[in-house]
Amino acid sequence: MRILIYTHAFAPNIGGAETYVMLLADGLAARPEVRQVTVTTPTPAGGFDDASLPFRVVRRPSLWSLWRLVGEADVVMLAGPCLAPLAMAHARHRPVAVEHHGYQAVCPNGLLFQQPHELVCSGHFMHRRYDRCLRCVHATGGWRQAVVKALATFPRRWMCAKAAANVGITRHVAQRIALPRCEVVYHGVPDPGRAGNGPSADLTTFAYVGRLVSEKGIPLLLEAARILKKEGLRFRVTIIGDGPERDRLEAVARNLGFSDEVSFAGYLRGDGLRRAVRDVTALVIPTIMEETAGLAAMEQMMRGRLVVAADIGGLGEVVDGAGLKFRPGDARGLAACLRRVLEEPSLARALGERARRRALHAFSIARMVDEHLAIFTRLVARRARLNDPVVRSATF
Repeated sequence: MRILIYTHAFAPNIGGAETYVMLLADGLAARPEVRQVTVTTPTPAGGFDDASLPFRVVRRPSLWSLWRLVGEADVVMLAGPCLAPLAMAHARHRPVAVEHHGYQAVCPNGLLFQQPHELVCSGHFMHRRYDRCLRCVHATGGWRQAVVKALATFPRRWMCAKAAANVGITRHVAQRIALPRCEVVYHGVPDPGRAGNGPSADLTTFAYVGRLVSEKGIPLLLEAARILKKEGLRFRVTIIGDGPERDRLEAVARNLGFSDEVSFAGYLRGDGLRRAVRDVTALVIPTIMEETAGLAAMEQMMRGRLVVAADIGGLGEVVDGAGLKFRPGDARGLAACLRRVLEEPSLARALGERARRRALHAFSIARMVDEHLAIFTRLVARRARLNDPVVRSATF
């Protein structure tokens, strides 16, 4: 089987989709039934050594090269509903599976997050309230971008509806995109072994890890910390990441008098990130938008660490039963969860063990590769049956 994977973002870029494609391609390349795995992407190499990978990488292909790559593949998988390769797969009659990491098939900005109001979108595009979509995209990108993105959503959704398979990364995503032939495959994350819950920390430490943008709800964490500090509770909060909201968040922390309790570590990766989270008691994800899954939550659950998360979108589904959840946007609800961690020292370890068991079962790389390979095998077999002369004569 020859598998072509198209992804808009890939190494050396760092992110959820980049990590997922790398792990999936690596796992597929090791399977004996897979003859070749090719990853194609517009992302430049930037010094990254593609030759060290066990699969082929084609960067910045021309339209002609992409057309040829699609034609050579037995099955095409798209990491997101990218228009050009999706159209080419249809034109060349190749079975295509579209993996939905966002909401681009139902939302022009792909987030289902309404701007400038910063509210979860009720689904304006699917309800044909296109004027709302235009105003939303215009708030952050201008009218030209609003028109282009809104118009592109029509052919994107139409072609996804014609795809041989649509894959949602959570049940929530599958429900939101409402496309035919849709199934759910959770992301897989590496198993680094269980991490302790702050064995050397002198204070309970909560951490946020991710981009510092408005939809992530970080002011909610600061407000919850203010509530707990007012009650006389002692703790630390470490905010790891960078983004356009960093200066404003640091100003808010100063104004709340968090000189000792809250620190901003900036963007970290690799060993620096591992050291920063080593003594963290719980990871806090206070997002106010419908996260499609929550890769950071999966990674920390695999480490056996407690996750405290907003009960919203795919994030609530991932953490369900193996962490603490609160109503999105509810600072007092978040404070109540953090208070439990502070007042019940055994809670973080008990829920951390439960989180690791869930992650080993639901978020393993082997399971992710197996389920993708099963989809691809089924699509290739179906195409072979349809191309069989006997089947075709019986069908037409």
